[in-house]
Parts: sequence; structure tokens; C-alpha cells
Amino acid sequence: MEGLLDPAIRDLLGRLGGFQLATTEFLRVTNQLYPQKVFTRIMPELANNCQTKSGIPVHLQLLGSDPIAMADNAAKAAELGAIGIDLNFGCPAKTVNKHGGGALLLKEPTKVYQIINQVRQAVPKEIPVTAKLRLGWDDPELIYETAPAAESAGANWLTIHARTRVDGYKHPARWEWLAKAKQQLNIDIVANGDIKTADDYFRCLEISECHSVMIGRGIVYNPGLALEIEQALQGKVSTGRLVDWPRILQMIDEYHQFLIEKGLGKHAVSRTKQWIRELAKHYIEADVLFEQIKKEKCSVTAGKFIQNAI
Repeated sequence: MEGLLDPAIRDLLGRLGGFQLATTEFLRVTNQLYPQKVFTRIMPELANNCQTKSGIPVHLQLLGSDPIAMADNAAKAAELGAIGIDLNFGCPAKTVNKHGGGALLLKEPTKVYQIINQVRQAVPKEIPVTAKLRLGWDDPELIYETAPAAESAGANWLTIHARTRVDGYKHPARWEWLAKAKQQLNIDIVANGDIKTADDYFRCLEISECHSVMIGRGIVYNPGLALEIEQALQGKVSTGRLVDWPRILQMIDEYHQFLIEKGLGKHAVSRTKQWIRELAKHYIEADVLFEQIKKEKCSVTAGKFIQNAI
């Protein structure tokens, strides 16, 4: 999830609890071998035994269409201490697909096999190599070719978003297709798509017949979602929001200050706005804050609006 789950967000959300594993934003691989600084920029957790400050393991995600370049960069990441390599074949972004990456590769199960197989051979056996897929480009039945190809290439497990690329995020997730795909595989499938509440989590597991889920956008606009699920698994009934708006405001402020300290300038404002817009799907208070800063381009002034709201 480029632009939504950067290191600062991983750290902030991770502190709330409920997570077992996190994956970085994708590192886009073309035809070059990246230097160490590129890996540490997208995954600073490499300096902390590949864990967030709260102790959540983090895997590195790569996106690209060149099997050799993907393998070389995966091997480099392993040398730097990466504990898991995830390969992105699910990104629906037009800019990514236009350059032959992400979900476009679902049209070519053989290419998916080649990339995973090359990466699997390039990294030590103890490091899991996993893949993020969608059901297909425009036909969900393509998963019957892509998932077995990924398994035979050496993937340790698959995370499957239960929509096609053409579905985007509009069509309701088709969790039932994951159950069908599981019948063809001997490796686990992690379910993904439309998990916005604890009830969604339980329904997804029941329908998909999967044992675990990956939450993307749902956790961005409801940071307490993983904690809600954890409490539900313990039989605790939660009423209302587990993470209140004042706590969210503090997190927004910390996130914005982190971006400023990283020297992102105006990009700090745009990233902060992006998160606030997502939060507005769950917190109506975020709408008010967004209206105050939506035209603001100065990171310092935007920061003052946030601090005044606390």
C-alpha cells in the first residue's frame, strides 16, 4: 500500500496491538540492483532485527517484472538481514500496471512462476518467499492457474485479495473464491479484502476457509481494528471505538512531525492529508480537521492546525 503504510505508520499502528506481521510498502524494481540506503529507507526496521519498535516482525515487499533483477534485489535484502520477502502481483495502480508490474502480471501465470522461482533460488531457504495476488485481471478463474504456479515456484504462502484488477476496490470481495483456490493448494492462503470490522474478520474466515487475514485499508482508517479483532477472539465485547479521537490526533501529530523531520517538506503535508482523509471514513472528526488543512501547503502551518486540535 504505497503511501499509506510507511515506516512511521507501521510503528504508530503497531503500538496499538493486535498484529502478528507487517509488510513494507513495495520497493519498485526495474533493472538495477539497489544500494543499501534504498533498502534501509523503505525498511528502517532492518536496523532493528526487522521489527518495529513495538516488536512486530516486518517483511520486505518487492514489485517488478524482471525475474533476474527481482532475484538480485531479494538476495541483497537477505544479505542486509531481511527475514521475509513478499512479491507484489496485486497492485491495481494504473501507473504500476502500465510499466508491466503488479496485477498486470496476473495475465501471465508463467511469468509469475519465473519471478517467484528466481527469487526463491536467490535467498536462503529459511527466509520465506511469499506472494500477494488478486483473483485475476478480469476473470477470477485465473486464480486457478496463478496460485498453483506460485506454489510450484516455491512460495511459502500466498496473500490473495479477493477481487480482480478490473474490480478494483468497488466490487464486494469474493471470499468464496479463496475457499475454491485453497482446494488446489498445499500452502496457506492469507485472506485479504473488505475486512473493515471484527464481524468482517469472522465472516471472512468462515467463507474463505482461511486461518488468517491481511488487513490493508481497513486498518488505515480504523487504527484500532486489529485490537478489536484480538479482543473479539478473547471473547471480549467492545462497545464504541477502542481508540478515541484524542489518541488519533496525537498519532496524526506524531506522524506529521516524523515526516517533517525526514525532510519531506510539502510531501509531508500531502501524506498527512492522505491519512486524515482515510481516517474520515471511521472518525467524523477527521472531516473537520481535513477541511482546515486541505488547501494548506506549508508543513509547519498544517502542523499548527493539528496541534491546535489536540
